Amino acid sequence: MLLSHEMGHYLAAVRNKVAATLPYFLPFPSFLFFGFFPFGTLGAVIRLQSSVTSRRALFDIGATGPIAGFVVSVIFLIIGFVNLPPIDYLYTIHPEYVGLDRIPTEGLTFGTSLLYNFLAAVFSPKGAFIPPMNEVYHYPFLCVGWFGLFVTAMNLLPIGQLDGGHIVYAMFGEIYHRIAQGTLIGLMVLGTLGFLPLFGIPFAYGWTGWLFWAILLVFFMRGLRQHRPSLSDDSQLDNPRLIVGWICVCIFLISFSLVPLSLEFK
Repeated sequence: MLLSHEMGHYLAAVRNKVAATLPYFLPFPSFLFFGFFPFGTLGAVIRLQSSVTSRRALFDIGATGPIAGFVVSVIFLIIGFVNLPPIDYLYTIHPEYVGLDRIPTEGLTFGTSLLYNFLAAVFSPKGAFIPPMNEVYHYPFLCVGWFGLFVTAMNLLPIGQLDGGHIVYAMFGEIYHRIAQGTLIGLMVLGTLGFLPLFGIPFAYGWTGWLFWAILLVFFMRGLRQHRPSLSDDSQLDNPRLIVGWICVCIFLISFSLVPLSLEFK
């Protein structure tokens, strides 16, 4: 999934005659942070080695990565839901669940998204056992597909050096800065709301990780101001690219989870 995402960027860069490296993959020990991030990776990146000189090139390079990764993620999820094993598979991993009235929902829990729920409803066989979100990482195709949607949504945030920042800047020019600032404020609000349960106030629609991510993205916003390409009148986006841009917006909305990761104890 990560390879498809980064190769989308790379091939678009080559097509637009922008020099770029092949992908660098970023491993990350899954046992750190008490297993809170169990994927073994922080993603992957390519490095552009020459300037992006037009709005169209900026858009192409920004959009092809998340679209490619999104398509592969959806394929993984469909395969995972179509081939769901019986509940006995989970019992081989958690024999302590045998005989319980319900599968426990405590522990590290993945957040759902509109698309994840839709694919589960459409492609799961009738009567199949759909694992709760705290057990998804035992189901490789579902885990990779979920992680792909998570990475896609994070990259499509319309801020700074993220793919979404490049896409929105290419589509709207200077208006991008208002969109980015509004998104940043929204992330800070969601991040702040994530602290409410720590003070005994039950609230299910906030995640403290968004606050950390918002602070990090402030530097990305500064980076785009310093490294943005020159936008000339003859490099306006054509209608097909604008349509693809709005498709990317839709992909973000259906892949985004308000609370992507949580630790639940009951």
